[in-house]
Amino acid sequence: MSELLELSARIIDTGDRDEPVNRVTQKLTEIVEDVAMVESFSHCVALRTDEGLVLFDASSSSSGTEVVAALREWSDDPVHTVVYTHGHLDHVGGGAAVRADAERRGEQAPRVIAHENAPKRFDRYAETDPYNVLINLRQFGWLVEKPATDGTGAGELRPSANPLERGWLPKDLVRPDVLVGDSHTLSVGGLDIELNHAKGETDDHLWAWIPGKRAICTGDLLIWNFPNAGNPQKVQRYPCEWAQALRAMLEKEPELVLPAHGLPIAGRERIRTVLTEVAEVLEYLVRETVTLMNQGASLNTILHTVTVPEATLAKPYLRPLYDEPEFVVRNIWRLYGGWYDGNPARLKPATDTAVATEVAALAGGGGELVRRAEELAATGDFRLACQLVEWAADADPDNREVHRARAALYTARGETETSLMAKGIFTYEARRSAASSAAS
Repeated sequence: MSELLELSARIIDTGDRDEPVNRVTQKLTEIVEDVAMVESFSHCVALRTDEGLVLFDASSSSSGTEVVAALREWSDDPVHTVVYTHGHLDHVGGGAAVRADAERRGEQAPRVIAHENAPKRFDRYAETDPYNVLINLRQFGWLVEKPATDGTGAGELRPSANPLERGWLPKDLVRPDVLVGDSHTLSVGGLDIELNHAKGETDDHLWAWIPGKRAICTGDLLIWNFPNAGNPQKVQRYPCEWAQALRAMLEKEPELVLPAHGLPIAGRERIRTVLTEVAEVLEYLVRETVTLMNQGASLNTILHTVTVPEATLAKPYLRPLYDEPEFVVRNIWRLYGGWYDGNPARLKPATDTAVATEVAALAGGGGELVRRAEELAATGDFRLACQLVEWAADADPDNREVHRARAALYTARGETETSLMAKGIFTYEARRSAASSAAS
C-alpha cells in the first residue's frame, strides 16, 4: 500500500485530525500500479495505458509546470487525454503546461474532455474577469499560493505583490475539444473509463468510474473538508445533486477513491463510510432547510436554527476549514426560494448609508456604536458587534477612529472563524479599514 493510502487509512480509522490532508508538495506518488497522483493545489491524477497517459485535471496555471515535471519523473509516455473534472481554474489552468510539454517533445497535443457546460463557465469568467479577481482576493485574504519547497507538507499562503496584474482567466487557457453530456464512455489503451455528469460544487462537474481499477476519480465532489456547497461569493451550488452523485459512486462499490483535493482512499468499507457521511450531511441540510421554508420561516430564522453537530464537523474529512454549513444553508435557500429573505424591509431597502446615518443619530453618534460594538466583541458576540461597527463606518466613512475600531474588530473575528471563506472576507475588510485609518 502506498504511503498516501496508509496515511488516509490511519486518519480515517483513528479520527486523527492532526495530520495534513490537503497537501501541496508537487510530488508524484504511485497509488497502485499504473495509477499516480501529483499532490498540488488541485491534484493531477494520472493513469498509464498502452496508448499514453490519461490525466484527470492539470492543476493551476501557477503549478502546471511542476505537475508536468513530476509526471515526467514517473513516465515518459505521451499524454493522450486530459479530463477536466470541472472548469475551476485550479483544475484546468495547468492544461497549457501539459500542451507545451507535448509540443516540446514533438508529440500530438492531447485531447481535452470536459462537460458541455464548461465553455459557458469560461465565457462567464472572461466577461466578469475583474469581478472574479476581486472576489478571489477576498476569499483568499489577499493571499496567493506558494507551494512547499521541502517536499514534505502543505504549501503556504503569502501576500500577493500585485494580484490584479495577471487577471483571473489565463490567456493561455486550453479549452476542451471534446464535450460530453450526462454520461460518456471512452477507452484508451485498453482501459475503459466511464464519465458521469453531476451537479455539485459546479454545474459542469464530471466524475469517473474506472472499472479495471475499481477506482473513482471524484474531482471536487470529495475535498477532505466540509463540502464547498455554500461559497458566499460564487454562483449557485447544488447540495442535493451533490449527495446523489456520492450515492451513485457508492453503487459502483469502489475500492479506490482519487479526489482532486485531499488524500486517496482505499478499502470498500472505508470508502463507504466517508462517502455516506458526506452525502448524509448534505441531505440533512437540504431536508431541514426546506422543512423550515415550507413552514414559512425566514432565512434569518433558518440560519440560526439549522446546524450540524460538532461531532460531525470534527471528522477529518468534514471539518469546516474551507466552506461551512451556514453558507450551505444560504445556498439552499437561494436554490429553492430565490433572493427574498422573508424580511419585507429588505425587499426594496433604503441605502446602507441612509440606514446607518439614521441609526447613528438615534444612538448618539458613530462613536456610541463603536463603543457598544467593542463591548459586544469582548463578550464574543461578533455578529452583532460587526453590524454596529458597519453602521458606524457607513454613517461616517472618513472617520479614521471608526476604521481603526473596525479593523481591530474584523481582525479579531477572523481569528475566531474556522472556514477560509469567512477568514478571507473578514481579513480583507480588516485590511481595508486599516488602510483607511492610516491614510492621511
